[in-house]
Amino acid sequence: MARKIVITSGKGGVGKTTTVANLGLKLAGLGARVVLVDIDIGLNNLDVILGLDTKVVYDLCDVLEKRCRLKQALVQDTREPLLYILPSNHIYTSKIISSFNIKEVVDELSEYFDFVLIDCPAGIDKGFHRAVSCADEAIVVTTPHMSAIRDADKVFNLLNSYTFSNISLIVNRARGDLILKGDMIDTKEICELLHANLLGVIPEDDKVNCALNNTFISDADEAYTILAQNLFHGENTIYDYKHKYKGILGKLKQLIRSKV
Repeated sequence: MARKIVITSGKGGVGKTTTVANLGLKLAGLGARVVLVDIDIGLNNLDVILGLDTKVVYDLCDVLEKRCRLKQALVQDTREPLLYILPSNHIYTSKIISSFNIKEVVDELSEYFDFVLIDCPAGIDKGFHRAVSCADEAIVVTTPHMSAIRDADKVFNLLNSYTFSNISLIVNRARGDLILKGDMIDTKEICELLHANLLGVIPEDDKVNCALNNTFISDADEAYTILAQNLFHGENTIYDYKHKYKGILGKLKQLIRSKV
């Protein structure tokens, strides 16, 4: 039976869907059978981020409305054969989309995979509750900005009203140079503010989407690898997003980056 994990955020634009995609790829690379379920109906782009949009024939709404079987709607990733995606619909037209119906789909998928990662709509409306009601675990994604942290706090409060085996935090777009200078809030302080367990930190990286391309290693790619190992093996290693900005060379990098 799969681990059913909803990945959510308090606001849009914090990199939630990119995190779902990269984490799915990395888990599959570790040998896990993974399916990504896009429940951001109407605003979905998980298939686009993974470069699988041209392969989509059926979607979640087609499954719910019995126009196809669940297996027909699954799209296999072109790089990791153990990774699949259940795409969502670009237009919210279905009248039978409910927490109960979506949970039935997720429960069926859990029989065939090791991980079911649920891409939750940002915010705390009905779409949020539909997504989180399908999961046994939750991961909240935020950035080191007070507006995102404040919204993440609201999400944690809501998640605490559900019965989850684990709720953890990913801090995305952390800039080590700014944190060392005191111009950006540190991840340790974020965890204290949210009373959250830190699962991983992803550094700010202009090449973050290249983590979806296995041609070379970037800072983000390395951080996602560590994140997946934490989730898969139960490890507690946090990527050192400050290491590049320590020492004499680090000070020089800080100076150069501040001028860019």
